[in-house]
Amino acid sequence: MPTRPTHPHAHEQATTGTTAETTTESTTGATRRAVGTFGFADWRERPLGPEATEDTEDAKGTRLAHASVRNSFSGDIEAADTLCEYTVAYTPEGTGGFAGLELVTGTLAGLAGAFVLEERGTFTEHGTVDCAFTVVPGSGTGALTGLAGTGSFVHRPGQRAVPYTFDYSLPGDGRAS
Repeated sequence: MPTRPTHPHAHEQATTGTTAETTTESTTGATRRAVGTFGFADWRERPLGPEATEDTEDAKGTRLAHASVRNSFSGDIEAADTLCEYTVAYTPEGTGGFAGLELVTGTLAGLAGAFVLEERGTFTEHGTVDCAFTVVPGSGTGALTGLAGTGSFVHRPGQRAVPYTFDYSLPGDGRAS
């Protein structure tokens, strides 16, 4: 019976990262860079479509899956238990792509609140994952109301702590004077 391949991130654990926030000025206000790491605390995946089961030959072909994931962030983003929902496309060559949303509840540079990231990425047959993400407009709450930003990460096989960068801005810089 063929085994159903899983996304390269399945079953990895979270570890601690570093903090190195930087600030740059632009004509639209302060843009800050947040850095740190995240890890995968839980990965649950299920095939989509009537033919996509572990017991069929079609499971080796192009197929879709749904993954529910919990991540843990450390560094400039501190979030112990995020919620992610992904749709993953696998190809017969072992490559693919994914898209999803992640609810992050915690702190960003010490400011408490929540926000949603829209994520899109690809992965290679060797397990390298390349992802870009954007804050969903209007999703920031608490001290993160009005948050805007984009970021990315590259996961390499064997990494347990995945480094991220996140360039963001907040109305009025989001900080007390």
